[in-house]
Amino acid sequence: MASTRKRLEALTAGLSLPADLERSAPNMPVSPPAPDQAPSAAPGMETRFPPAAVGGFLPRTGPGQMLAFRGQIQQVEGEMASLRDKLRQYEGALPTRKMDPKTIRHSRYANRHKASFATSEFAGLKADIEHAGGNVQPILVRPVIDLPGEFELVFGHRRHQACLELGIPVLASVWIEDLGDKALFELMDRENRERADLSSFEQGVMYQRALDEQLFPTQRQLAEALGVSHTWVRKALLVAQLPDAIVDCFRSPLEINFRHAEQIHAALEKDRRGVLKRAEKVRGQNLSAAVVVARLIDVSPRFEKVERIELQSQDHKFGTATRGKGGELTIVIEADTYAELKPELLEHAVVDGLRKLRKLA
Repeated sequence: MASTRKRLEALTAGLSLPADLERSAPNMPVSPPAPDQAPSAAPGMETRFPPAAVGGFLPRTGPGQMLAFRGQIQQVEGEMASLRDKLRQYEGALPTRKMDPKTIRHSRYANRHKASFATSEFAGLKADIEHAGGNVQPILVRPVIDLPGEFELVFGHRRHQACLELGIPVLASVWIEDLGDKALFELMDRENRERADLSSFEQGVMYQRALDEQLFPTQRQLAEALGVSHTWVRKALLVAQLPDAIVDCFRSPLEINFRHAEQIHAALEKDRRGVLKRAEKVRGQNLSAAVVVARLIDVSPRFEKVERIELQSQDHKFGTATRGKGGELTIVIEADTYAELKPELLEHAVVDGLRKLRKLA
């Protein structure tokens, strides 16, 4: 025991107590240094240990302070191990924070057409975000390497646009690791396909831009990278490859689907000049997508089912307007109502019914 004490005294020779301990224990005995003690510290240099927090008891000797200090180290190591275990639960997670939407710019592979920000669905999304005080589902961005503080949008274009128009911060996840253009494109495409959120036109334009930018050398390589069929990519590209003169015939390019594009391309191969000539007459007429396609390919429009709308005026039903599968319209008005109803009210009711039928096309 005595030898152990001597060794500890030799190891702790030259150590001084913290000032607060010296004040609290002015009469504390100091052990003389042992003959074989280690060389003392250089003049003006002293080694101090923090006071041990052990229930108010403050050790008075150097060995006691060392043991108390060792206990503190063990306690800190235990806390660090606990924090590391908690941190492992968030491995792979992306940091999420509120950002100024003005610091986020669109990627050159952006897949949203401006028409998608003028739909009733976008208006509903914007109202929901305004009511909630922000977007609940975060968007994904990546830092712009050459511009500190600036970010590029990966996906979440509508949520970002809604927050931008509302003038409120947007909740965003920041991709902090390296994210190349190919990986960005694949993430953008996968997120939108899983949500079934993009129109056929937007999907096609997105794929066409990736090919034009040489992000993927061929359609097949693009399909393999995205995990979709080559047929899916081909159909999407057919929509994007329609001439502008054809696209302008539709009320919105978002109405064009794969089947429309296939029919129009088939007609263009047979009589391109004739289709483009008919497009000049169709453009600006605000017709339904089905009617536009029928006019362009010069056939009678075909619809999947018969649609019937009830005609009414001032909550009084007086007839029906029916559209057949071939596009023919039939209006039936009850004889008594025709004789009693004012002409202007009758005309307004019929026009309103026809408008409803057109929206169903």
